[in-house]
Amino acid sequence: MRVITGTARGRRLKELAGMETRPTTDRVKEGLFNIIQFDIEGRAVLDLFAGTGQLGIEALSRGAASAVFVDQRKEAARLVEENLKLTGLAGQGRVVCGDAVAFLASCREKFGLIFLDPPYGTGLLEQAISKITQFDILRGHGIMVCESKVSQELPPLEPPYRLHRTYRYGQIQLTVYHREAEA
Repeated sequence: MRVITGTARGRRLKELAGMETRPTTDRVKEGLFNIIQFDIEGRAVLDLFAGTGQLGIEALSRGAASAVFVDQRKEAARLVEENLKLTGLAGQGRVVCGDAVAFLASCREKFGLIFLDPPYGTGLLEQAISKITQFDILRGHGIMVCESKVSQELPPLEPPYRLHRTYRYGQIQLTVYHREAEA
């Protein structure tokens, strides 16, 4: 697992041992960043269910202003901190060790780009989407990218949120939502 491009290009990221973490494959990550490549610069990023932190780190490497990484496992949070140091991006990242849904409920920040890649089949993706829209933490013109199994149907969202497009990579689905401009 490596950073694809930007200031940390080619840096290898550490991974967690075991099967509890399922990092986004290089193919899917490359597709995801091709989709949003012109919408990263200067944005505040939320990498929820961060795991290794690779999505938020890739965004920072490509010019995002800052990133918050949330994972409930202590070993994952420590690993994200290590990966931020390895890439020289530690000054732009903040790591939160805690429950992702609880973080959303207490969040007082707004983000321009949100990555959601929870463990499949747990219901956490739907809960996170619901909390993000309920507390409206995505900025106007913001983007939310959800990774899931192709067989998973995600809920329709009410305005100002809208489904932009769904992409398929083998058995993986990326669903991209946009938020309309703020009034």
